[in-house]
Amino acid sequence: MPPLTQHPILHQSFALIDQAIGPHSFSPDEYAILRRIIHSTADFEFAELLTISPSAIEQGLTALRAGAPIVVDVGMVRQGCQGMVQRTFNNPLYAAVDLATTADPQMTRTATGMVRAWRQYPEAVYVVGNAPTALQALCDEMAAAEHQPPLIIAVPVGFVGVVAAKQRVATLPVPQIRVAGRKGGSPVAAAILNALLVLAWEAS
Repeated sequence: MPPLTQHPILHQSFALIDQAIGPHSFSPDEYAILRRIIHSTADFEFAELLTISPSAIEQGLTALRAGAPIVVDVGMVRQGCQGMVQRTFNNPLYAAVDLATTADPQMTRTATGMVRAWRQYPEAVYVVGNAPTALQALCDEMAAAEHQPPLIIAVPVGFVGVVAAKQRVATLPVPQIRVAGRKGGSPVAAAILNALLVLAWEAS
């Protein structure tokens, strides 16, 4: 595949991040993800918070190259990654919140949409950057299923239910990229997915 063109400011920003990080133990692919996160947040603490399970990157890249659907939790994540999706593999891209016009009982609208997405697109790459309720609902579905998705990016942000949702997904045998604690958010989720899309494209 032809290389993706990147703005000179991005290259300059990456160089400054490299200088600040210095020597590290991340693999090249792991570091590509971390560097995108730091570029999106200007927060170097993510170097201590980022967790990538074995085979998560490999399985994610394989799924993206194969055109797997991408399901994100909210529109802000979709907006942050749709440009890179279109520039690379043009995977089908869905926001869970748009898949439910109303919430099911005892659920949020985003969680309701996430359950519907799971039942329709079990082979999708799942990305949660905002709604811990959607991540918990996805965990409930996965725990009862016989299969697992190729990758979950679990980085919701906030205070209520966020840490518990991340701890829940950590207990499941699913390839995952997650951020510990309360930090995360839509920009972080989009940054991780964009990094994976670039890696997949450059390796194709």
